[in-house]
Amino acid sequence: MGHHHHHHHHDHAATGADVPAPLDLSVPDAELSPTEASRRTFLRNAGLLGAGAAASSVLAGGHAAHAAPAGDHAGGGTGGGQANDGEFVWLAGDHHIHTQYSSDAIYRVVDQAKHARAYGLDWIVITDHGNATHARIGVEKVNPDIVATRREIKDLLIYQGLEWNIPSAEHGTVWVQPSPNEVAVLKQFETDYDGSVTGTSGSSPANEALAVAGIKFLAEEVRNRRIGGALFLANHPSRRGVDSPHEMRAWRDADPTVAVGMEGAPGHQAASLPAPNGPGRGRGYYEGSPSAASFPGYPLESYRTWGGFDWMTATVGGLWDSLLAEGKPWWISVNSDSHFNYLGTSMRGPGSDFNANGKYNDPVYGPLITTAGDFWPGQYGRTHVGAKAFGYRAVMDAMRAGRVWVDHGGLIRGLDMRVRRLNDQRPGAGATLGGTLKIKSGTSVVVTLDIDLATVPNWAQFVPKLARVDLIVGDVTGPVTDQDTFTAPTARVAASFEVQPGRKRVSFSYPLGRVDRPMYVRVRGTDGNRSAPGLMGATVDPHGPAMDVLGDADPWLDLWFYGNPIWVLPS
Repeated sequence: MGHHHHHHHHDHAATGADVPAPLDLSVPDAELSPTEASRRTFLRNAGLLGAGAAASSVLAGGHAAHAAPAGDHAGGGTGGGQANDGEFVWLAGDHHIHTQYSSDAIYRVVDQAKHARAYGLDWIVITDHGNATHARIGVEKVNPDIVATRREIKDLLIYQGLEWNIPSAEHGTVWVQPSPNEVAVLKQFETDYDGSVTGTSGSSPANEALAVAGIKFLAEEVRNRRIGGALFLANHPSRRGVDSPHEMRAWRDADPTVAVGMEGAPGHQAASLPAPNGPGRGRGYYEGSPSAASFPGYPLESYRTWGGFDWMTATVGGLWDSLLAEGKPWWISVNSDSHFNYLGTSMRGPGSDFNANGKYNDPVYGPLITTAGDFWPGQYGRTHVGAKAFGYRAVMDAMRAGRVWVDHGGLIRGLDMRVRRLNDQRPGAGATLGGTLKIKSGTSVVVTLDIDLATVPNWAQFVPKLARVDLIVGDVTGPVTDQDTFTAPTARVAASFEVQPGRKRVSFSYPLGRVDRPMYVRVRGTDGNRSAPGLMGATVDPHGPAMDVLGDADPWLDLWFYGNPIWVLPS
């Protein structure tokens, strides 16, 4: 491993310039940069190597000879330093944060960063809204603030990104690996592909095509080595019902190394605290109803959150499961979407002229805000990624690989989930979150869960108690014929485990039996305060999250965690 500081990159002109090095098997592993090597490992493990990106799924090349599961060995993460022996360091973060460079926000970059660090985060993404003013000056003006804050808070990774107005759809986080080109790439992306800037927000096939082109542009910038990495996640996907199933599939298929997932739960989690001490609105500001732009197939229930989570994620057998049943890697995250924070004590600086300056003046001390719907980054929701080191590239690689679990309110401290052969008891054996276990058909397989429970108070000053853990399984049935499919008939809660109070760590195992067909498994857990049968019925999901009540859903009293899926592929 000690010789990865002198790479000589091949000239790919001979093999066609559009083949990225990780996909070009004529380039030996040893000659790839660390990020390219990591990408190749991920593509190998997901069975994607040698398949066209558009067709890529965990099924593609499932019989390929070069499936190397080595990259799947993950540890529970002990934190600190360089990961070794395949162990990961689990880093908590937030990819959706606004500053004074957003037309509807207030805080400085350093305000958000200092709070994020105090609330226990390791990485954040600054995502000011795409619009004409931001594209013209904001994307450049925020950068020195980000660079200065990186220098000031050295143990926090601070990415520059933006909140993309996806043409013909909702919003999304776009973020890039820090580099001298970060501003130039984001500025060009926003100028050419933002729905607000280009007037392409309306629903139409042409605008949908522009969104796909935007994702391909980001992938091309990575291939051309202008930036080391770029990621896109769909934000609050069900809030307005305008992210149709076929659009989400098109984004993912445009380039799965860039378009990696969606918010499993939106930000704005304080919005549903009851008035008069809170905003008294919909949790996540999910309080609307269908419009002419909405996808007509979505049920009315999709316009609300469920235990704080988006309907697409919260419904067993719903849209998320329909993508997983295709074998399409599609990961979930959570974040704050912080604009104005609940119980904050600041207001916008006087004399602000956002249109002229691309920012509001620095905030000043002001009256207590009880009508704001946001928490500070890390105060409530966290996205935990299993990185191979503490670094910008490592966090993005982990997100791309789906080594991600999410929680609200500090419900648990750590999650180690594996799928392994029944007779393989080696520590770290098998596949972990986001990974794929390849087996001979008929091999006995077991799921193991090791969960570190909360032992210290969360930011509402109580120690959360995990009450139940649910294991969800589904068959991988392959590509759908109708791209607007948003159900997965085989997905169901296969097992539930009650958690005895007073423990610091709990372990569960569940035998999947002799596996003879491709499948996936995922996990969620709850404090048990609120539950209801899932939308697909009690036989599919007997005790799922309940739909949140408008104006009366205290987020601290309904806590969940979710893990990303693991696939099992027999051959």
